[in-house]
Amino acid sequence: MLRHMHETTEHAKSAEAAVHALYEELLVAWNRRDARGYAALFAPDGALVGFDGGQVPGAEVADHLTPIFADHPTAAYVWKVREVRALSQDVVLLRAIAGMVPPGQTDLNPAANAVQSLVAQNHSGTWQVELFHNTPAQYHGRPDLAEQHTAELTGLLGDPA
Repeated sequence: MLRHMHETTEHAKSAEAAVHALYEELLVAWNRRDARGYAALFAPDGALVGFDGGQVPGAEVADHLTPIFADHPTAAYVWKVREVRALSQDVVLLRAIAGMVPPGQTDLNPAANAVQSLVAQNHSGTWQVELFHNTPAQYHGRPDLAEQHTAELTGLLGDPA
């Protein structure tokens, strides 16, 4: 029994590490303005919920992002993972906070701070995004939390995350 629990724990840690890497790959692809690379991380039947609440099926993420990257200078993500937890052998939840540095600037834009959730599933050895949800971190009526969010991420500026 102890050996089985150890193997299960090791599998969970491996899955959690893989999903942590998947999340970082997703945000790095955004920062490169790589619509195809970003979209390739999604399961075809997965979903993206954007900062504005827009919902995009996984199979349509590249078509959604291509004109955005072509027509708009997008800000770059800075992030900090808060939790990575295996929900089952093949499903992992990741929660993080994020901020964005506008093009040509070196400081975060606090208005773009977000709380992010990612659910990933292992499909025959490949982890794919089933849901990426990017929610504005406005902290209504709690300016101390908004300032804390920005300060925590500002400390990461210049880090490769």
